[in-house]
Amino acid sequence: MIKFIICCLVVSFSMNSVSLADTFTLGIVPQQSAKKLAKLWTPITNYLSEKTGHTIIFSTAKDIPTFEKRVLAGDYDIAYMNPYHFTVFNQKPGYSAIAKQKGKRIKGIIVVAKDSPLQDLTELAEQTLAFPAPAAFAATVLPSAKLRQENIRFTPKYVSSHDSVYLGVSRGFFPAGGGIQRTFNNTSTQVREKLRVLWTTPGFTPHAIAVKPAMDKQIAQGIKAAFLSMNDNERGKALLNSINFKGIESATDADWDDVRGLDIKLLEKFLN
Repeated sequence: MIKFIICCLVVSFSMNSVSLADTFTLGIVPQQSAKKLAKLWTPITNYLSEKTGHTIIFSTAKDIPTFEKRVLAGDYDIAYMNPYHFTVFNQKPGYSAIAKQKGKRIKGIIVVAKDSPLQDLTELAEQTLAFPAPAAFAATVLPSAKLRQENIRFTPKYVSSHDSVYLGVSRGFFPAGGGIQRTFNNTSTQVREKLRVLWTTPGFTPHAIAVKPAMDKQIAQGIKAAFLSMNDNERGKALLNSINFKGIESATDADWDDVRGLDIKLLEKFLN
């Protein structure tokens, strides 16, 4: 009888452990509104759940600084984060890259109203410009660095998301703002048609899909395989197309050495 009870307790504990470990969160950097991201990424998490046999749940944050704190705390089992974020959170708490957008070099853009007289970056001098967040790599860090390199003085205004930048510029609240081509293409037609791209940055390794260090390696490999399988079937390709991915490919931590070479210090506080 005692052996039977012990066996039951062991089986119960094992089943509960599997149950707890069977659900994973996929945290998406909030470049766009939570509602829009949920619409785009929930079908993808459903696909990944079916392919892996695990329950993978979409998650995001109200803004990029909140997302950064959650990644630092390891709140997301899987995270889709910008290139600079990855170089930081690869060090602490130790996220590892498993995949990235195929054949992509991320480029920042500065947008202005379609009918704006602005034609050159120098004309942005002494203006208040919209950016998503201080550490938004391509949308804030790269354009800001270029402006400072050209000795163009400006005042940044952080508005929480790429969509907020585009909306603010389209409504005339700001003369210009920073974003990236993918989110610009994904923003509403009504807003996009009121804007034009004034300037584009050089290209860098794109966003990382990474897993936290505590994740079982076999599970991580299964999730990676599920992401890569999206290249091989019509449903997966359609889902990738919905987020403006032409494909997805395997990645290693070293792929972001080009970003590390920029020696950005904005989030150094997280590493102390």
